Amino acid sequence: MSFSYCFVSISPVRKENADPSEMVTQLLFGELVEVLEIQQNWTKITTFLDQYTGWVDTKHLIALTEKEHKRWLDQSIYSNHRTCELVTPWGIQFVPRGSFIGVEEEFSIGNTRFKNLQFNTDSPFDQPFELAADYLNTPYLWGGKTPYGIDCSGLTQQVFRAFSIQLPRDAYEQAEVGQTIEFEDLEPNDLAFFTNANGKVIHVGIISDDNEIIHASGHVRKDIFTSEGIIHRENKNLTHHLSAIKRL
Repeated sequence: MSFSYCFVSISPVRKENADPSEMVTQLLFGELVEVLEIQQNWTKITTFLDQYTGWVDTKHLIALTEKEHKRWLDQSIYSNHRTCELVTPWGIQFVPRGSFIGVEEEFSIGNTRFKNLQFNTDSPFDQPFELAADYLNTPYLWGGKTPYGIDCSGLTQQVFRAFSIQLPRDAYEQAEVGQTIEFEDLEPNDLAFFTNANGKVIHVGIISDDNEIIHASGHVRKDIFTSEGIIHRENKNLTHHLSAIKRL
């Protein structure tokens, strides 16, 4: 078994080992992966935290020994600041929220040293829906996980990861986690799931206060949440049909 970490700010993970292939998710700086296979310029990986498999550009990864992998796992924290500025051996690098950084201002991943110029371990957010609101107006991006482009399940995964709750990557998998809640009992920070005409879970959002929901649809937006589903705030149309509410 071999390990690597993503040293670029954002690396697309693709369904197949080709640039035109669909992006299924992203790796962010410091994220650990298990290496499954290497084919020329492409590496097949499984993400360590959510066990998501795909292909990444080999040039975006730096190899780690098993000992280095375990050390970084123990010494890294999730960054919930919108951007961090790192001093690296290859120059200044800006990394987005969702990256993994060291528990100290200066840290090492394997043999590589970094310095975080925005080092601050205090979170500005007390509740998941408050962090979700900081993503408002982020454009929708299939497979995206950052404030520069994100999908619905990427939003929920990244938000709850900041509160030490690990969710699977896709909405239908997230729907299997947590306690089912009736609409009358919903509270802020509950997750709401929505199905298509075939009954498959295809969408998820985070309940805010005052029966509102924050979700990624076109862009991250705040809409009205009812027992039927999501009501678009501007045109008042029912856009998503409610399937279940879960509490983590």
